[in-house]
This record gives sequence, C-alpha cells and structure tokens, in this order.
Amino acid sequence: MLQCMFIPTSTLLELSEERKCPTGDYLTENGICCYKCSPGTFWLEEDCQAEGQRTKCTPCASGLYTDQTNYQRNCRRCKKCKAQHEIEESPCKPNQNTICRCVDGYYRSYIDSETYQCLRCKVCGPYEEAKQTCTPESNTVCECKENYYRVNKKCEPSPDIGKENLINIIAGVVAVTLVLLVLGIVITHVVTKWFTKMKLQKSSSMPSDVSPDSLEVLVDSRIQKEPSDNNNVKATPYSPVSDQELHLPDCIPLEIKIPDLIYTVLDLVPVLRVKQLVRSLGVKDTEIEQAELDHRLSREAHYQMLRVWAEKGSRAGEMLHRPYLQELLDKLRTMHLGGAAEELETKYGIQ
Repeated sequence: MLQCMFIPTSTLLELSEERKCPTGDYLTENGICCYKCSPGTFWLEEDCQAEGQRTKCTPCASGLYTDQTNYQRNCRRCKKCKAQHEIEESPCKPNQNTICRCVDGYYRSYIDSETYQCLRCKVCGPYEEAKQTCTPESNTVCECKENYYRVNKKCEPSPDIGKENLINIIAGVVAVTLVLLVLGIVITHVVTKWFTKMKLQKSSSMPSDVSPDSLEVLVDSRIQKEPSDNNNVKATPYSPVSDQELHLPDCIPLEIKIPDLIYTVLDLVPVLRVKQLVRSLGVKDTEIEQAELDHRLSREAHYQMLRVWAEKGSRAGEMLHRPYLQELLDKLRTMHLGGAAEELETKYGIQ
C-alpha cells in the first residue's frame, strides 16, 4: 500500500520538473504559469487562475521597493545612506532603491560584494603625477614623473638626472660668480674715478703766486709808458709774473659774473633745497629772512640770498673769485647734487 501511495507523488514531481514557464512568468503550486508582478509591486492576494492571466499584485508602500519583476510576498526596505562621507544622490522610489554616493574627495572601497566604505582619495606624492583622477567609484592612480622610478613606494630621480642637476648647479654658481666679479670691477672703477675727480677738483685752484691784484699790476705796467725824448722809454717795473704765467689755460675762466652764476644755480638746484644750500654757504638766517621779506617771489628771494654769499667773495662788485666757485661746487656735491655741480664745471670750463 505504501508503494502505491508514493507512485502518484513521484509522478507529479517529475511533471513539475519537466514543465517550464515563459520568461516573465512563474509556476504556481497548481502547475499554472502566471505573470509576475512588475517592479514597484508585490504578490499579496492570490495567484492567477488560468494560463495568461495576471497575478493580483499590490504597490509597495512608502519606504519600500521592488526593482524587478517578482512574485515576492513583500517589498524590500529602502536603503539609508551612511552618515560618514556619503550623500543621497537619488531618493528611494517604489521601483528603485535609494542611490548613495561618496562625497567629493572620497571614493567607494568595497570590503566584499555588498559591503563598502567611503575613503579619502589619494594625493600623489613628490615626483608623482595622476595617471587616473579620483572618482566616486575608484581611487586616484599615481605614477612616477618622467625620468623618475619607484623605489620602496617612493619615486626617486634616475642617476642621469642627478648628474644633469649637478652640472646645472655648477654652471649656475660659476655664472653668478662671474657676474659678481664683473660687477665688483665696474663698481671699483667708478668709485675710484669719482674719488680721483673729487680730489683733483679740491686741489685745483688758482696758483698762489698769481693773484688778481698781481695780474692787474702786470697789465698796467705793460701798457703804461713814461714820457720820453726821442726813443727813450722808461723801463717796465719788475713783476714776479712771467709772460708764460700771463697766458692762463682755457679751463680757468678769467671772469665769473655773479648774476649769470646765480641764475644758473637757481635753474639747476631744486627750489625746496635753495635755503639748505645758502645756509651751508654761510648765509645767516636773518639775511635769509630779510630776503624773503624784501621779495615776495621765491626766485627773487633766492637770488638775493645767493647774492649775499657771492658778494663776500667778489671783486669789483660783479665778479666772483674762483675759490668761492669751488666752495659752491663742493657744497652741491655734499648735498648730493653732483649733476648741478657738473653742469657748472662744464659751463665755466673746470676740468
């Protein structure tokens, strides 16, 4: 009897194993192929009653989903994005689970097929460059730069590059040394020339034995003659100045007119520095104030200040002695007005 009972059961199993439903259908316990529920719904009430009929399906509630055709008894719970370094890219829908992604600067690192974590993207180290930039799904891929190779996880320069760098460094040091050497020679030459010029200017003055008065005596003695009978002429008085000394070099002017000199100085010296100049030349503050009271125009006042100084070293009222001109040149250079001093030297032929 037991043997008879098992025969129908085995026959049914064989039939069920042999029968297959079309794609998109499922086989019920009654051996009928029914349509599966579409994504976003699930099987809740009962199977179809005949071939080609649809199963009675129910939509998933809020917070639940199915993303494939199915004949499941319930929907799946929606995923929640992780609080650490993850944000929601697309919310959960009845037919789609929540889509999460790593925040910028992080990528998804899988622990297994289902579990993952968001890790910070790698930053390429020295002598490295990014072969592949970091994405939400993959980390940065770094490689050594050209002419570098990896040693113990670090990029090191090749030996050839080290030699080239050493040569470049030596060439740079040599070039800088040469430039500094040339610059030092030029500066030394300029400074030496300047000091020599200053020394010559200070030492150059009218010879001590040739004074303006002796020149006047000499000239007067040459042109004056005593009355005489026939061809008798009175002898010329003796003067220590010889004929050669009478012919002074062209670089020493015989006359320096005070008005012309003063106006030239006012054209060369900045207005705001004229008072400083006249004070350095020995003009008193009371004389400066008097010139300002007498003349409202600053140029005329400055002219009067310089004239007070010039008259101390003048002869015949309008001509300036050479030592006073040299004093003026020295004061201009002391005030760092060497350009003005050079202009005066050029004008009055001073070497």
